[in-house]
Amino acid sequence: MSTPYGIPEAPEVLDRREGPYGEVVLRRHGGLLQIIANGCFLMDTSDGRSERLLVDAALAALDPGAADPAVLIGGLGVGFSLTHAAAQARWGRIAVVEREPAIIGWHRSGPLAELSGAALADPRTEIVEQDLVAYVKETSDTFDALCLDIDNGPDWTVDEGNEGLYSPDGLAACARVLKPRGVLAVWSAKPSPEFEGTLRNAGFRQVRTEEIPVARGVPDVVHIGVRPG
Repeated sequence: MSTPYGIPEAPEVLDRREGPYGEVVLRRHGGLLQIIANGCFLMDTSDGRSERLLVDAALAALDPGAADPAVLIGGLGVGFSLTHAAAQARWGRIAVVEREPAIIGWHRSGPLAELSGAALADPRTEIVEQDLVAYVKETSDTFDALCLDIDNGPDWTVDEGNEGLYSPDGLAACARVLKPRGVLAVWSAKPSPEFEGTLRNAGFRQVRTEEIPVARGVPDVVHIGVRPG
């Protein structure tokens, strides 16, 4: 959206909160809603193709015989991954781990509720307010798939605390919440051959990278790995 003189309008801040991990901002820019964390752009409501592919890639990589598979989604964001998972009848339990209470609130009773309200009301859906890094190390739950979308990728994390998630120890923690032959799917704003190698060294099998073409620049990708079983 532009002013009458053709100058793009500045984003409108809808909410700004100081959360447990720093400042989180929800703003509107034209017709888009955007989430900014500590000054770092996380995502907006412009497309969602890569978030949907994240879920689709995990589902496609599952054992065809897995009945009512459970999926753990790391990061609620603007809700694309959750709403897409809830639209797929094959998923059983759908758990979403989100550490920012502000983001959860924007979905439950704020501007993002219009996008995710039906998915949140789905009886399969559970929202867990916790840091994902801590959750995968502490929970006793196990899942058939783990979809990670909490950063801009393994090489571009939102904060330093997330970097360990993509290390050998962090991937071991991810593996412990996966059932045998469970699938790990990691969204990234750019391909990371180094992360592919880390996945293989951590014991994951069938490691591959699926690209999502974008209008300009390097394609978004989803890194896939399967826990042996």
